[in-house]
Order: sequence, then C-alpha cells, then structure tokens
Amino acid sequence: MRFPIISSGSKLPVWFSNIKELPSSGKWQEVLYKYNEIKQAGVQLIDPSIFPPILKACVAISFRCGKSVHASLVKQGFESYPSVQNSIMDFYAKSGALGSAMGVFYCMTKTDAISWNIIIYGHLHLGASKEGLELFIQGREVGFEPNISTIVLVIQAYHSLGALDDGLKFHGYLIQSGFWSLTSVQNSLLSMYVDIGMEFARKLFDDVYDKDVISWTVMIGGYMQSDESLFALELFKQMVSESGIKMDGQIMVGVLKAYANLGDIRMAKLVHGFIVSRNLDYDLFVGNSLVDLYCKCSDVDSAFTAFREMPQRNIVSWNSLLSGFVRNQKYSEALVCFHLMGNEGVDSDEVTVVNLLQICKYIVHLHQCELIHSRILRKGFESNELVINSLIDAYAKCDRITHAWRQFCQIKRRDAVTWSTMISGFANCGMPDEAIAVYREMRLSEENPNHVTLINLLEACALSAELRRSKWAHGIAIRMGMASNVAVGTAILDMYSKCGSIEASRKAFDQIPQKTIVSWGAIIAAHGLNGLPHDALALLSKMKVHGLKPNLITALSVLSACSHGGLVEEGLSLFKELTENHGAELRLEHYSCLVDLLARAGKLDSAFDMIMRIPTEMKPSASAWGALLSACRNYENTELGAGALDHVLELEPSVSAGYLLASNIYAAGGSWVDASRMRWMVKERGIKMVAGYSLVHIDNKPHRFVAGDNSHPMSDELCSVIEQMHSCMKMDMRAPPPSVEHNSLYT
Repeated sequence: MRFPIISSGSKLPVWFSNIKELPSSGKWQEVLYKYNEIKQAGVQLIDPSIFPPILKACVAISFRCGKSVHASLVKQGFESYPSVQNSIMDFYAKSGALGSAMGVFYCMTKTDAISWNIIIYGHLHLGASKEGLELFIQGREVGFEPNISTIVLVIQAYHSLGALDDGLKFHGYLIQSGFWSLTSVQNSLLSMYVDIGMEFARKLFDDVYDKDVISWTVMIGGYMQSDESLFALELFKQMVSESGIKMDGQIMVGVLKAYANLGDIRMAKLVHGFIVSRNLDYDLFVGNSLVDLYCKCSDVDSAFTAFREMPQRNIVSWNSLLSGFVRNQKYSEALVCFHLMGNEGVDSDEVTVVNLLQICKYIVHLHQCELIHSRILRKGFESNELVINSLIDAYAKCDRITHAWRQFCQIKRRDAVTWSTMISGFANCGMPDEAIAVYREMRLSEENPNHVTLINLLEACALSAELRRSKWAHGIAIRMGMASNVAVGTAILDMYSKCGSIEASRKAFDQIPQKTIVSWGAIIAAHGLNGLPHDALALLSKMKVHGLKPNLITALSVLSACSHGGLVEEGLSLFKELTENHGAELRLEHYSCLVDLLARAGKLDSAFDMIMRIPTEMKPSASAWGALLSACRNYENTELGAGALDHVLELEPSVSAGYLLASNIYAAGGSWVDASRMRWMVKERGIKMVAGYSLVHIDNKPHRFVAGDNSHPMSDELCSVIEQMHSCMKMDMRAPPPSVEHNSLYT
C-alpha cells in the first residue's frame, strides 16, 4: 500500500498527537499508518518520545516493521536515549527475541530500574526462569528495585524451578521491602507454599488480611492436590459464610472435584443447587465437573440430566458422560452415548477411544475391538500411550493375546504402564510363564517396575501355583520396599493362598500395617479356598471387632467358604444379614452362591426355591442352574436335573460342562440313549471339551494331571500313591474308635 506524500508542516502536531493517543484504545494498525504517513512526507523526527508507542504497535502487528524502526532509530542517532533503548529492548523481549533484547541491554551505557524490569520480566514471562533469576540477582547487586509484576514472576520462577529454599529467602526480602502487603504478591506466595506443605500455606493464608477469590481458590486447590478433600470443603463453607466473596466458575470446579473424590451424593446435589442459585451453571467447565461428579457418585441418571441441561457442550462433556457410563458398567448406555456423539457431529478423540476399548474389554467383543483399532489407525492415535496400552489390554481381555503381543512389539519406547499391561494380558490368558518372561525382559531393559507391575507379576505367579516362584516374587516385593503396601501385600497373601500355603498367606496378612476391607476380604477368601470355612467365619468376626463392616465382596467370599464347607446354617444366617443391610445392592453372584450352598448340602428343593426368589431384574445365571444340576447328579434327582439342564443349555449353549453333567445324570439313571444324545450334541455343535485336572505339588513344583490322560511321566507313580492312600483310608474306616486319652490330645 502506498501512502500520499504530504508536505504540509501543519499536520505534524496532529500526527504526533494521534500516535501518542491511539495506543490507549489499542488501535495499533492506525499508529503504524500515521508513522508511515510521516515517513512518506519526508518529515524529520526530532522528538524521541514518538518512538515508544510505535514500537509497541510493532509488537502487536509486525516484528519485521519493528526491526525496521530500530534501524531508523540507529540511523537518526536516537538509539543512545535511555527511553528509546528501553522501548527497543521491550519490543524484542515481548516479541520473544531474548537474544536481541540482551544485545540492546548490554550496549546500554546506563541502565535504570525500567531497563532491569524489562529484561528480567521478558525472560521470566517467556519461561526462561533460570536466566531471569540470574539477571534478578545481578540487578539487586547494583541496587535495582523491582516492580510488582516482576516480583510476582520471580516468585513463580522459584516455584516452577522447585527452588523453594530460595523462595523462602525471597519471602523475607518481601517482608522487609513492604511488598508483602500486596494481595497479588501474597497469592503468588500462597501458590508456592502449597507445594511446600499445606500446614505452612494455611498459616500464611490466615495471615492474609484482604483475601480475594484467588486466595481462596489457591488454598482449596492446594487441599485438593494434597488429597485432603474434607479440608477443601470446610474452607469452601468458610468462604461462603464469612468472606462475602463472589463465586466464580474456577473455584466451583475445585469444589466439585472435592465432592467427587468423597462420592457424597447428598452433598453433590446440595452444591448443585448452590451453583444454580448463583447462576454458575452456564459455565462450561462447571457443567463438565457436575457431570463428572454425579458419575463418580454412581448416579448416572443425574449425570445425564446435568449433561442435558448444559447450554453448551464440548468433547470433554461427552467424554465425561461416556466415562461415567463405563465406570458404572452401563455399557449399552455408553454405546448409545457414543452414537449420539456421532449424530451431533462431535468427533471422537483419544479419550473417547479409550472408553470404547474399556467397553470391548468388559463385554469381550473382539469384532468391535478390531473396528476401534481401525479407527485408531485412521485418526493417527497409535502414538498415544494411553490409547495403545488400552488396545493391548482390550485384545488380551478378548483372549487375543497374539494381537496384544503384536501391538506391544511395535512400541519402540515402552513405559512401566505398557510393560505392566502386557504382563497382565498374559496372566489373564492363562500364560504365567510368558507373563514372568515379560517381567524379566522389562528388568533387562532397565525400566523400573511400579506397584501395578508387581501386582500383575504376583497374579501370574498365583496362576502358576508354583511356591518357589511365588517366594521369588515375594522377595522382589521386599527388595523394592513394597511388601507393606496394602495392595501389594494383599496380592501376596492371595498368591500364597492359591499355591495352597495358607500359613504364608497369614504371615503376609500380618505384615500389612494398615489393613483395609480388601485385605480382610482376601484373607477370608484364602481360608475358604483352602477348605477352612470355620477359620473364615472367625476372621469375619475379628474384622468386625476392628470396626470394619463386611462389604458385598467380603460377604461373597464367606458365603463361598460356607458352601464348600457345608456350613448351611451359617451361610443362611449371613445371607439374611446381607439382605437386611444390603438388600437393594445384592448382586446375582450372592444369590447364585446361596443356591450352590443349598444344592451342595442336598437341599435341592430349597435351592430351586431360591432360584425362583431371585429378583426379576436379575435373570438366574448359568452358574446357579449349573450348581443345581451338579447337585442333581450327586443326589440322583433326574426329574429336577432335567429342568435345570434346559436352563443351563439355554444360557451357555457353547460350554461343555452342562452337556457332560447331563450325560452323567442320564448314565447314572440307566438312560443310556439320553446320555449318548448329550455326547452327540457336543460333537455336532463343535463344542470344545474342557477336561478336568488335578494340580499336585511335588518338590514345590506344580504338576497338572488331566483326567483320562496318562502321558504325564509321573502318572504311574501318582496312581500307585493314590492306591496306597485308598488302602490306608479303608483300614482307618475299619479301625476301632480312638480312646478317650487319644481324644484328649486334641481338646
């Protein structure tokens, strides 16, 4: 664009006045327009005060133009003016050219407070914290006095670098200099003290006289960061009742996160009402936090209502609702939510894909998993670590370990999460040797395992049921200093119980310093698994003495122990207690376990009645009908077994167990035609037969002996041992009852 040449000197004062006034309204383009008019008119500029607003306009509009102005200043000899030098340095600093700014700074014959503030602020503002603090120290040595903006950035620099000791010393300087009384300075110090410790931050906060919304927000956020949600909420209540501070969306997001961590649905609804009353529900971030809050409180209906009432939504809104459905095992609703996203034109991102993979993992849907894999490739998400780890996990849970391994091998840089996911995948697919081999490879790669890695390794050792391996894994946990971790300690005791070493399980349990309901549940389950139902019940009573109430998982473990131990009355009593305390929360597994308890004890009619009493919203599972069918075989009740068989085959038509049970029932009753028909159906439908096996430990090594398979090298030796044991049992049965004196040894 060409500008007209204007020769009239009468316009010069107007130009100068415009250039100095236009910046106040942010009209930077017009400033440069006036400047070019002056240049085109050939007017000689003799007033250096005209250049600072021109250079500010160049910061906003054109770096190239600013360099041109700098060149003009050098040609006209104005570069030696301190005000002009400061403006040039400010232009370069705010344009991100710190090297050029330093060049100007070093060429200055005399620097003032403005010069130091510009160069220090420029470095700190652009994230060059270390260099900025070095300049700050140099400036203080020559008597430089910083302004408020520089002071705030210096505090933030000490905070970001983690130089908290220097930050504490700077706090002392601020008190001496009088800057401490400024609210912006106090808030910056609060942010730093939050990382030092909340007790120090609280002391400082209490000394702040004029607290603003930032002061309260920093403290509430600090308590949240320290996982002290209750303190955060108490502070929020104090803020509402005492301070009279006007709430904003940022502080409400922190409060909503605190309630989400606590999972208190009653308080969640109260704070929701508070948000509506303050007209903060229009805020997008507050709306997203409300959806997340309700989902974490397991109230997905309220989450959907909050989502629907949001005036605007983004991808985070959709992902929050989708994650909530997945977290609460509402998989069909999650799929509907995903399809609605597509209908609304919202494109999926990495978080969406991870949620979809979670759905595939839980419903074990391989085809959908492969479709999502295709979407990942199309979107270019394969470089995202969370996505690829979730894909490996989903393939493993869908029993496609070769697919999972292929993805794992394609990752060039693996972190602890990736290694842990692959170890877990092999363990989930019943391949403990491969899982342990991956752990060894991980250690060779010098990647440090975390507690999740260790838990997955312990699960693999539990699956192998080899005591020597389990002790090796336990030793690793001890060397890593994680054996006392509650999650790791619980996994250790579970591992030993599956190896049949209940004493080792008890020792591992005793070594957990802070036992949780999960730890107690695991040790109770361990005794039930190893045929010690009375001990399991005793532990349940002991747990109650320690002030812990059994949850549904613990109760299920005790019910299972009662079932395998034949403790019918105890199991019925426990189920009655569960019904009174957790009636609406009882799951299908609890009813199925009680059916198994009654069926094993020969109370077939009672077991059938219990199946009929299962709530209508819970369709009786194949395990419940299977338990009844198995008992019908043991107690030769063909009529009731036939009815149970129909349900088992309907619910699990591709599982061999039901057919084999039915065949055995018919054969025991002499119905050889029906028994043959069951065998023929298995073959006709191509159902894979899963043979039963016994796991026997010999020299601390497990050996699997499959029914009907004599290929194991120790089969003959084991059969000989079993025959000897059988003979001894017969002799004991014929022996006279023990004497009173002998009995007294066991009293």
